[in-house]
Amino acid sequence: MDLSGAKIRALACDYDGTLAHEGVVAAATTEALGRLKASGRRLLMVTGRELVHLRQICPHLGLFDAIVCENGAQLYRPDLEVEQSLAPGPTPAFIAALKARGIEPLNIGRSIVATTLENEPRVLEVVEQQHNGWQVIRNKDSVMSLPAGVDKASGLKIALELLGLNAAHVMGVGDAENDEAFLAACGVGAAVANALPALKAMADIVTRGADGAGVVELIDQVLADAVA
Repeated sequence: MDLSGAKIRALACDYDGTLAHEGVVAAATTEALGRLKASGRRLLMVTGRELVHLRQICPHLGLFDAIVCENGAQLYRPDLEVEQSLAPGPTPAFIAALKARGIEPLNIGRSIVATTLENEPRVLEVVEQQHNGWQVIRNKDSVMSLPAGVDKASGLKIALELLGLNAAHVMGVGDAENDEAFLAACGVGAAVANALPALKAMADIVTRGADGAGVVELIDQVLADAVA
């Protein structure tokens, strides 16, 4: 892995399956994030999770300069404790139609509507029948519905503008289908060892380690190349 030609000013990480394993970020991963932050670089989280859930499971949100959640539909600035909606929420008619088809579980965020992969055909049916301009995005064993044009790349773009960062100087890392757009928007795209084959195929770098160990690997390389 040679990053000597890349000027990495920020690291943008997915949460589940990337930073975290089964929802938990290992101490070694948190320590590595702290080292990267201490080097003067920026940290961003780009996740499909809702902020309310992140607050329950991740005690180190303050390490991040910006958190793009709900797959690009919400933005949170931990330093300012400011939340910003980047997309409208689902209409009552959309939710009612999903419930009428017996879709369970059904997780409804401020914008995102998510369920398990087995329910994808029924979600697509509702979207097509209502012509509501929403899309369906896969995330391994789950699917999420969001307004058209809203994804991790669109949310990351707004976050980078607020932080005064150029996407060309950002390394993005993820593991699933919903990470493809935001990795493509970054100057360097990385996939952890446990990532889906399609993501690995498009990534500039594939780590040897899985989940957080892969992120630690990337951080170590970025910092090593900076002083080489």
